[in-house]
Amino acid sequence: MFTGIIEELGEVISIEKENENLQIGVRCSFLDELRIDQSVAHNGVCLTVVEKYDTHYVVTAIKETLNKTNLNQLKIGDQINLERGMILGSRLDGHIVQGHVDQIAECTSVKNDNGSWIYSFKYDGTTGNLTIEKGSITVNGISLTVVDSKKDSFSVAIIPYTYNNTNLKNIKVGDFVNLEFDVIGKYAIRLQQLQ
Repeated sequence: MFTGIIEELGEVISIEKENENLQIGVRCSFLDELRIDQSVAHNGVCLTVVEKYDTHYVVTAIKETLNKTNLNQLKIGDQINLERGMILGSRLDGHIVQGHVDQIAECTSVKNDNGSWIYSFKYDGTTGNLTIEKGSITVNGISLTVVDSKKDSFSVAIIPYTYNNTNLKNIKVGDFVNLEFDVIGKYAIRLQQLQ
């Protein structure tokens, strides 16, 4: 489980294709605290540390993950949002994030709003996922509040701290991001479908 509060920006230092999978090498400041078999969210995608070296660690993104996320678009040198698993008993500053990306969305607009930024995204609305105004959404692993909700699109307002400390500052119109919709909302939708 995660909170959607990004710990730091890691750097992608290697990408190797292995059959249908990608082996992704990441450099970060908390490398010494990581262990093999630990879960870390990468742009909101929960991946397992499979190798650890003096300068970086490696995670594996399988075909299923690559088909549903933007990880297949990573390049060496890219910044990636990182968050380690939540510590039970700590404050939940964001919202409950599983690290299980539901789908991707395309950035349709970025507006500088005189001290904040408004990002708009469009996604495939036929999947049954939805947002609500003032509800939670995870974009590239970042816990955000929806300010404008439509059937297949939404907007979020970004404060300067989030802009400066995540890879949102690198997202431009036409780029794709990972979305994880609110887990409580997903259960509510599913219960309604069963009735």
